[in-house]
Amino acid sequence: MNITHLSCSWCNERYEPGKLYNLCHTCGKPLLVQYDLERAGVTLTRTSLATRRATLWRYREVLPVEREENIVTLGEGWTPLVHAQRLGQQLGMRQLYIKDESLNPTASFKARGMAVAVSMAKELGAGKLAVPSAGNAAGALAAYAAKAGLEAYIFMPKDVPHANWVECRQFGARVTLVEGLITDCGRIVAERKEAEGWFEMSTLREPYRLEGKKTMGYELAEQLDWALPDVILYPTGGGTGLIGMWKAFDEMGRLGWIGTKRPRMVTVQAEGCAPIVQAFATGARVGAEIADPHTVAAGLRVPKAVGDFLMLDILRRSGGTAVSVSDAEMLAAVRELGAAEGMFAAPEGAACLPALKHLLERGEVGVDERVVLFNTGSGLKYLDLWQG
Repeated sequence: MNITHLSCSWCNERYEPGKLYNLCHTCGKPLLVQYDLERAGVTLTRTSLATRRATLWRYREVLPVEREENIVTLGEGWTPLVHAQRLGQQLGMRQLYIKDESLNPTASFKARGMAVAVSMAKELGAGKLAVPSAGNAAGALAAYAAKAGLEAYIFMPKDVPHANWVECRQFGARVTLVEGLITDCGRIVAERKEAEGWFEMSTLREPYRLEGKKTMGYELAEQLDWALPDVILYPTGGGTGLIGMWKAFDEMGRLGWIGTKRPRMVTVQAEGCAPIVQAFATGARVGAEIADPHTVAAGLRVPKAVGDFLMLDILRRSGGTAVSVSDAEMLAAVRELGAAEGMFAAPEGAACLPALKHLLERGEVGVDERVVLFNTGSGLKYLDLWQG
């Protein structure tokens, strides 16, 4: 294991590895895993990757699981980076790409985070795992907990897409549908976890889902022959993927794999729930909680993210921005992506397309730049949106 310690993302308090943690005991902010990258780099090299398995575990030396037998995997990661040529032609762009995370197990990028987090829960002795979820994280936890032989307790808003709670139950999880939002589900987990003996797996409230998500950044660099794109558009609810990729870029820079240039990171949110967009526009360091969040994209209906300050810092440091789009724009983009590229995107991922159009119109992205959109999940999870 190459972990040296865990550190608080806010107050920098240091934590020793090998223990189960949620948030920082001092300030209540997320913990980040730190590695001995010099040691990791002895065996993890750009050349060595050529012979490794096509899953996220190809980056084993910068992932936290110590013992191979504790790895819980369903083949997650190494998703395609699609050159969106037809869509690019429509926009006058020659270098438009889509990273299609819908081809992960459980059909979303959430599989990455849960693969690593469940593996660590197994390694560190947790037997009962609980999560509040807007949908896809629940399905991923249920699947990986089943694979690991661990118990999963899922709390979801009643109005999540039908497919999400169906898959959780088929994986054997204990599912509770809650009248309210993901934040209400989170409060239930927080209130009951100690008495019930649950380990909480909420977004950024444990440190290892981030480690799985960061592999999107490693893959993107490898698939682009170690030249990062100019711009990345990422649909943002809890923000783990955005934060994770930025962490990956930092680690790769320290490993000597890439130079100092970084992509401009763009958060994409729904108009009905855009706390990061609002905070970015006002110069705030943290986001205010949205009082009445509403959007058809369940994964974007996160009224307050525990890692909002990390996202906002990344957007500003990268020279990026934050954009909100309407539900109508998202749904139209699902069809546009499907017709142009044969990709059935979830509304969250489709939201990146109208966001890109807005940035092109405003001159904030150039048609000659290399741009990557992230489709974080499959539209098959949302079939109820197109019924009737």
